[in-house]
Amino acid sequence: MYRADIERLDPDALRGLQSERLRDLVARLRSSDTSYWQEKLDGVGSVESLEDLPTLPFTHKQEFRDAFPYGMVAIPMDRVVRIHASSGTSGKPTIVAYTANDVAVFAQVNARSLSAAGGGRGDIVHVAYGYGLFTGGLGLHYGVEELGGVAVPASGGNPGFQVQLLADAGATGLASTPSFALLLAERATELGVKDAIGLRWGIHGAEAWSEELRTKVEDAWGGGYSACDIYGLSEVIGPGVAAECRENKGGMHVFEDHFYPEIVDVVTGEPVADGEAGELVITTLTKEAQPVIRYRTRDITRFLPGPCPCGRTGRRIGRLEGRADDMLIIRGINVYPRTIEAVLMDDPDVGSNYAIVIDRRGPLPEVVARVEVAEHGDPSDASPIADRLQRRLAETVRLRITVEVGRPGSIPRAELGKARRVFERTSEVDPVPWA
Repeated sequence: MYRADIERLDPDALRGLQSERLRDLVARLRSSDTSYWQEKLDGVGSVESLEDLPTLPFTHKQEFRDAFPYGMVAIPMDRVVRIHASSGTSGKPTIVAYTANDVAVFAQVNARSLSAAGGGRGDIVHVAYGYGLFTGGLGLHYGVEELGGVAVPASGGNPGFQVQLLADAGATGLASTPSFALLLAERATELGVKDAIGLRWGIHGAEAWSEELRTKVEDAWGGGYSACDIYGLSEVIGPGVAAECRENKGGMHVFEDHFYPEIVDVVTGEPVADGEAGELVITTLTKEAQPVIRYRTRDITRFLPGPCPCGRTGRRIGRLEGRADDMLIIRGINVYPRTIEAVLMDDPDVGSNYAIVIDRRGPLPEVVARVEVAEHGDPSDASPIADRLQRRLAETVRLRITVEVGRPGSIPRAELGKARRVFERTSEVDPVPWA
């Protein structure tokens, strides 16, 4: 059952609960007959509280691949009730197992996320994340039901049908990627049904997105629409590890009674000071089937200081600044795609869709940013827009980036899954052809 009180525990009581759960977790794993955990904890001393957490080893994504499919499962398989998976660069998916209690926790933390975003009992929530092996759709779906709302399992794709369903079903909340939220708003306008859609709030994740893109999403739906961020990883549990509250956007509350966060230096693995950017590390305190200890997410963020006016006491992490794996090194300069996005989306004459092309055909890589003129804009203004953005990008990322401006709708939309924003060009074939 959804409980709001657990999110407002006294910080000392929360630390005590975390220490207890960490101690129990390590004890459970020591008693597991899984060879992975026997090797993982070999040589680790006594773990009695959070102060002992740094004595435990990190876990890396490669370990999931090496243990494929069930080598990291810490319980007998007859207690597993569900399998999810995420795609991996090796060609094999990352398999994640759940017990019945894991599924219940999954529902609870997503209910918290939806509540923080503005949802509540009786809300009709259009869930446009992918269902199936991907954790997004089922995670938010179970969260809606746990909260006492009505879930509409729309999944991804077919935006024309979906916007009509938004109107017909009377949806008040939207759960989707931010790029799909923009596509739905665009399609609703084209079909003339936007005024019949009564969305009040949305929860959007599975993609790194900037504050500037949030503004685009909220403006696209209008009517006081509030867009909040949600964070999760399949390897940890799925969506619901952390989420923004509508009272204080710009930082996500980590649900610390289930997921203990650390932020460490990307290179050294040592803790960084509060407020300093580093790599987010997560320990699952209550996961039964497939726990992780000190999992290096590769996501770059920072702890945010001070209490939140919403009253939740879990620490907040800042909006993701990028992934260590996604950093582009162009002519010796480190660039995160999100930094480029922030500049592009901050321009009022630019639409909500963009693409970044790394052209590697020459001796040195060239970066091309493609954007669209905003709906209210004039395509004949493309040259001044391009010049303005090139200057701002040069000031921000210290790199010359060519900006190309097209008409609205000229860049292909992603109708399924996460939007792809960065493309490599190594031949005469254009990876992002203008429509």
